[in-house]
Amino acid sequence: MTSSHSSRGFIIALIATVLWSTTGPLISYLSKTYSLPSLVLAFWRDLFVSFGMLVGLLLFSRSRFSLERKHWGFMILYGLTLAVFNSLWTFSVQYNGAAVATVMAFSSPAMTALLSRIIFKETFSKLKVLSIELSFIGTILVSGAHDPAAWKLNPLGIIFGLLTGLLFAVYNLEGKLAGDRHIDSWTALLYSFASATFFLFFFNLGNDLFITSKAPLADMFWLGNSLAGWGVLFLLGVAPTLGGFGLYTLSIRYLSPTISNLIATLEPVFTAIWAYLFLSEVMTNVQLGGSLLLMFGVILLRLGNRE
Repeated sequence: MTSSHSSRGFIIALIATVLWSTTGPLISYLSKTYSLPSLVLAFWRDLFVSFGMLVGLLLFSRSRFSLERKHWGFMILYGLTLAVFNSLWTFSVQYNGAAVATVMAFSSPAMTALLSRIIFKETFSKLKVLSIELSFIGTILVSGAHDPAAWKLNPLGIIFGLLTGLLFAVYNLEGKLAGDRHIDSWTALLYSFASATFFLFFFNLGNDLFITSKAPLADMFWLGNSLAGWGVLFLLGVAPTLGGFGLYTLSIRYLSPTISNLIATLEPVFTAIWAYLFLSEVMTNVQLGGSLLLMFGVILLRLGNRE
């Protein structure tokens, strides 16, 4: 591989990571500025992703619409996992802030490794065990779970943050199963988000009927005639997910998956910068220390999987 190819791949992966890192701040902005309900936000985000995928594949790759009938049941389960994850992720950003929520979601590689050990009987090297320990210690420090007072002040934030990491780990394992079944990654992305949108519609309906006692889907058009609000919501659905995923996939043509993964580890750093610049969110010294431990654990984990 030439130096120019490596440089191109590095730049593409870096841009993908920067795009991904805007997810938390955009969600936080919508929650704070418009008080947009979390489940409504998650629904529109997944709908816009599905719409973007639909248009993209219509224009560039219609063959990827094809999905064998035997995979439909799995894809529905895949979408349900994504719907629950996106809901928890939105709640986590709401309760924890963009920077902390993003760092806590990065506990998913360690949780993925543990689930792989249980489900796929993967063996653990000493390096992998160390990386998992560092990741969990870092997650505990970032979430504030080490302090009993945090469970009184922000218990939902801790719970939503930890569940986000767990559900993202489950989603990653289902992605592995999709690959094992030879389902194209873009096809899986389209149908998983479309299925998630379907489930989130009923999540919102159930929330209105049984929890908030509002008229069914009364909050679905919460943003009303706010063009700025809808614009940010559309940007959230298209740029971080489709742009980030597409560029990241492209970067692997020029770099090894390990190098692309390591570059993606910078996502919490960029998220913290965006959150500080635009939302005035500042992490404590303990949270910063926990972030460094967690990121170092993720780097070790990915280096341990380099083969």
